[in-house]
Amino acid sequence: MIQKILIANRGEIALRIMRACRPLSIKTVAVYSEADQEADFVNYADESYLIGTPPVNQSYLDTDKIIEVAKKAGVDAIHPGYGFLSESKLFANLCEANDIIFIGPSADLIEQMGDKVSSRKLMEEAGVPIIPGSKDVILTAEDAIIEAKAIGYPVMLKASAGGGGIGMQIVSDPDNLKEAFINNSKRAEQFFGDGSMFMEKLLVNSRHIEVQLLGDHHGNVIHLYERECSIQRRNQKVIEEAPSTFISEKTRELMGKTAVKAAKSIGYTNAGTIEFLVDENENFYFLEMNTRVQVEHGITEEVTHIDIVKEQIKIANNQKLSISQSEVNLSGHAIEGRIYAEDPVTSFPSPGQVTHYREPVGKHIRVESAISGPSAITHFYDPMISKLIVKGSDRNEAIKLFQDALESYELKGIKTNIPMLKAIAQSEEFINGKTTTDFIEKNKTKLHEIIQEEL
Repeated sequence: MIQKILIANRGEIALRIMRACRPLSIKTVAVYSEADQEADFVNYADESYLIGTPPVNQSYLDTDKIIEVAKKAGVDAIHPGYGFLSESKLFANLCEANDIIFIGPSADLIEQMGDKVSSRKLMEEAGVPIIPGSKDVILTAEDAIIEAKAIGYPVMLKASAGGGGIGMQIVSDPDNLKEAFINNSKRAEQFFGDGSMFMEKLLVNSRHIEVQLLGDHHGNVIHLYERECSIQRRNQKVIEEAPSTFISEKTRELMGKTAVKAAKSIGYTNAGTIEFLVDENENFYFLEMNTRVQVEHGITEEVTHIDIVKEQIKIANNQKLSISQSEVNLSGHAIEGRIYAEDPVTSFPSPGQVTHYREPVGKHIRVESAISGPSAITHFYDPMISKLIVKGSDRNEAIKLFQDALESYELKGIKTNIPMLKAIAQSEEFINGKTTTDFIEKNKTKLHEIIQEEL
């Protein structure tokens, strides 16, 4: 049985995992960079080890140092959280080679589902609808032009090995494709070590809806229903909801069954998420699979009462799922807003020193934060500070709770996106559930007017 876990991550997700370990009587080990020496997660862990300077390739992506600490601390397992090494087949293999449990799927599954071309092929074989797109990776701008002509504009250009919105761009005509390909390919090479690209037909007025999965090592796979993640900026999620108010019960059940079927077809284990794009007629198409815990997992926990991180650890312990599909029930409505250190108008990161911090509190309010008081938000890492999660008996109550919680959030010293979240939460389109993936772009003028009033 797992008795000690190293968390190969930082910030709020490191704290989230540590808090799941305590009631299981599992000791935790933190690794941290020089920039995070005073961070809350470092102090919360049972043991903490400095592994390098602030740049991620010299700390949180330094697999040799992390394994060295894991062996020194005598851990049984490593939880990668999300981002960083969470979807690295090399790191998963390295853990296995050192007799350390990697809390996630196998390296082979990470590789198969992390590549957009191979994952599409696997999902198509499993009978999952896929968006028209390139059959193989695209290596040159010239090939991209040929591929786009065959698919038809507009297209979505994506890094084949990427995620998190990095290396993604909508291209509406051939005049802009060459430059877009070159720029995104360079960015993908920089972030993922792989500059190959992929292309899909862009669905207009679509929704981004994902299904949460859990699979054990005994062939059992269940879904925890869906999350609506359509409100995005720069292809990164800003506000998420569970469940989606857009799809019908028939579509909900079909999406869940389709996701489970897909996961079983590849022998998937641990927590994972299959993401779909859904058109105006509720037709859904495979987008990608995330082979890790998601940032927004908390809203699913709120409406299903299932602790996803604890289930990850149990699965890694080779235990069978403690719940069957028939025992998974939806209750109420949850909304999450990501609190970023960024300019609310430009959405550019705005690091600095937080001089005052106080979270909203309440029976139906959950905040998962990287900080608990005055803290430095550095430019070295993702600018997300915390996640604000509320749960209501229905969507209207959840929206009201979300609005009130944002009003009582106190964070001074730096710019944040809280004014943007407030603007979204009070907009007529959001309240009426008109949340397609181009929501922020379509409502930019209205949102900025509300933000200016707030500022």
